[in-house]
Amino acid sequence: MRIAVVGGGGREHALAYKIRESKLCSELFCLPGNAGTFKIAKNENISAEDIEAVVRFTKNKKIDLVVVGPENPLALGLVDELEKVGIKAFGPKKEAAKIEASKSFAKYIFEKYDIATARYRTFDNYDDAKKYVEKEGAPIVVKADGLAAGKGVTVAQSIDEALRALVEIFIDKKFKDAGKRVVIEEFLKGEEASFLVFSDSKNILPMIAAQDHKPVFDNDEGPNTGGMGAYAKAPIVDKQMEEYIIENVMKKAIEGLKKEGIEYKGVLYAGLMIDENKNPYVLEFNCRFGDPETQAILPLMESDIVEVFMASIEGTLSNNLIKWKDAYAVSVVAASGGYPGSYEKGKVIYGLEELERLEDVYAFHAGTALKQGEVVTNGGRVLNIVGVDKDFKQAQKKAYDAIKLVNFEGMHYRKDIGNKAYKWLR
Repeated sequence: MRIAVVGGGGREHALAYKIRESKLCSELFCLPGNAGTFKIAKNENISAEDIEAVVRFTKNKKIDLVVVGPENPLALGLVDELEKVGIKAFGPKKEAAKIEASKSFAKYIFEKYDIATARYRTFDNYDDAKKYVEKEGAPIVVKADGLAAGKGVTVAQSIDEALRALVEIFIDKKFKDAGKRVVIEEFLKGEEASFLVFSDSKNILPMIAAQDHKPVFDNDEGPNTGGMGAYAKAPIVDKQMEEYIIENVMKKAIEGLKKEGIEYKGVLYAGLMIDENKNPYVLEFNCRFGDPETQAILPLMESDIVEVFMASIEGTLSNNLIKWKDAYAVSVVAASGGYPGSYEKGKVIYGLEELERLEDVYAFHAGTALKQGEVVTNGGRVLNIVGVDKDFKQAQKKAYDAIKLVNFEGMHYRKDIGNKAYKWLR
């Protein structure tokens, strides 16, 4: 099969690596890809959000399967447009992608189909939102309704911080159309986990649970990012909780969407908050693979991922399609100086060749590019360094030993990715 991966981040490099392993893949393209995908696929300088150009390219190249990585092209209807010209695509259609593209729509689904979530209100103007925040007090969570690349959420510890977030959204229009409406939620205490499933709209196939680390600094301090690292499997999600999440979150969501006339095919990702009594609440749904969770999950998958993609599209998902290694993976993000604020690009990355010689270590490129034969930084999150081992401590050690081998000007990373797991490991 001729396969194209749409996107150019760490998630897409991990997807490309896994697709490359498939016996079904004869030729692989990445649109636009990065310096990492360049080694395993043919990069094409086409933006993931240029729907017309993606459709034109895949049609001209007679692509058999398109795998869409990021949420924006899904929300823009890329899968719908590809299907119109007879090209198979993995990912939800535009109407189904609303589960991520509109937080208020997701909350409507939670409420109507009895999926546990935080108490909330939605607002489309600053004055009413301000009054509500002042009445409710802090801590409180302010979310831009639309897609904001993982940066539209403020967990405000004070009323002033919440009001500043509202000013950014409504007055400064920091998130443009994504901030036309806000969702304001009660603050939930606990530990976060990510739970992803494949869906063919009838059947679901769970992946192993992961845990992301959003704040930029150690001990979950500093502003939220797109994710500074992840690990899988997350031991906070034991077998009993996994079964509960499948029945009471994922199946309810897929079936609820179907009752709304929406067929959900692709990956459904639940961002969960697990309280001290081990009750999971859904913070958000995403309509695609997580980033950076994918970089920790896929190295643990033993199955042929292309077979799973095709079964999702064709409505034939079954449990015997997927098998997991009895191991853990810890992924640490190396970020540009200044991230998640402003940062410079074009810094030469040193030490990548040494990583290639290491066993059970993966270097997934995120914000990288090739410039005059050198790999340089080209984004806020630059690399995902992953260690894999049967022993969690060794997986963590492999990731941190490996990340010390690479460097670029301004590089920073969290030193505590995975530490929360020790509380739950037996």
